[in-house]
Amino acid sequence: MNIATAPNASTVPTLRLHRDIAASAEELFDAWLDAESISQWMHPTPIERTVATVDARVGGRFEFIMYLNGQPLPHTGRYIRIDRPSQLIFTWNSHATQDKDTLVTVDFEARGELTRITITHEKLKDAETLRKHEGGWSSILEEIGRKFGR
Repeated sequence: MNIATAPNASTVPTLRLHRDIAASAEELFDAWLDAESISQWMHPTPIERTVATVDARVGGRFEFIMYLNGQPLPHTGRYIRIDRPSQLIFTWNSHATQDKDTLVTVDFEARGELTRITITHEKLKDAETLRKHEGGWSSILEEIGRKFGR
């Protein structure tokens, strides 16, 4: 997995990272829109479990409630673009974004028998917020790789 971050004093920080997974773009894309699937891999360390609700349509909303030490941490958003199997764009709002909407783009690029998932997280408040999300998204990519990689 390569990570490229762009925290810069003159711009809003943007996080970009990717992972190659031995699964089809269609399979991985669909996993991002299925509540049952999301509940199995959308739990970055040290999250214990995630409960997902998904309205998988442009304008539809999602809620991922991640539990840490038994306490619920809601993550919500709205789907802006759903272009199967190549790209998802959605807002992302949580305690870690100071309850402000940020923007996440997930690209799926078929590379032979692999698919590269690239996550770009924009509109993060500062470098510290970016650092926290870097750890979370990296862990999520590890989980989805374990779940779907062959």
